[in-house]
Amino acid sequence: MVYFDYPIIGTEKDLPLYLINMGMHECQSPIVREDGYPSPQILYCTKGSGILLADGHKYTIGPAMAFFLPADVPHEYYPNEDIWDIHWVVAGGHALDSLLNHFQLTGPSVYKLSDLQKLESIFRAMHEALHADDIYGNYKCSGLLYEFLLEFNRLISLKDSGDFYSPALHKALDYINAHYLEAISLDDLCAVGNVSRQHLCYLFRTALHMRPTEYITRKRLQTAKEMLSNTDFSIEKIAADTGFCTAGYFCKMFKRFEGVTAGEFRNNNT
Repeated sequence: MVYFDYPIIGTEKDLPLYLINMGMHECQSPIVREDGYPSPQILYCTKGSGILLADGHKYTIGPAMAFFLPADVPHEYYPNEDIWDIHWVVAGGHALDSLLNHFQLTGPSVYKLSDLQKLESIFRAMHEALHADDIYGNYKCSGLLYEFLLEFNRLISLKDSGDFYSPALHKALDYINAHYLEAISLDDLCAVGNVSRQHLCYLFRTALHMRPTEYITRKRLQTAKEMLSNTDFSIEKIAADTGFCTAGYFCKMFKRFEGVTAGEFRNNNT
């Protein structure tokens, strides 16, 4: 199967994100761009194998692999067997650069993807939206594009070691979810996951970009915000009921992480 989608772009250019083009080619032909492409590209492979040349490096791109190419970076890619099924998405919009920077997509890069099912589903939905509605299809694609980028970021965040799926990490998260209203120590989490403190912290930083203690605090504050919004319990009771040792410490953490006091949050959300 081969298709190329080039939506007619009008006022979509005013959106934070919009689709410039997308497509797929079951046997991708050789591409040589000495001056690069004018917009950032995300490409991923579902079948076969090919070669990518970019930034002075040579990569073999096989199934469940993806590569990101920034705008204006010289590159070349070509199949090295009869089938090389490549899907691509090209985005624009005034929010794109900051989003890519947030995802640390700043240079040519190659990734192994653990599961293409959701990414493929969003990809097909964008294609179908364009062809189902000539007027608003690309507006719908804007929302789907954001979803696509979020899913792509989730998948590439696993690139280093797959520790996002570590049994130890999931056991620690399950323990926190079950016991966050109680006192939890790092030793408790290490015991349920059977890992060292150093490795536990590494797992949390890799998957969640925070230390275990911060995750516990944020989990408690999540429940505290629900209680502030939906009950008239005192600050002291909410602090005690959500696992904080004192009301003073609860107020300090609330202000640090939420940017407002617990009282201000309650006033704004009731």
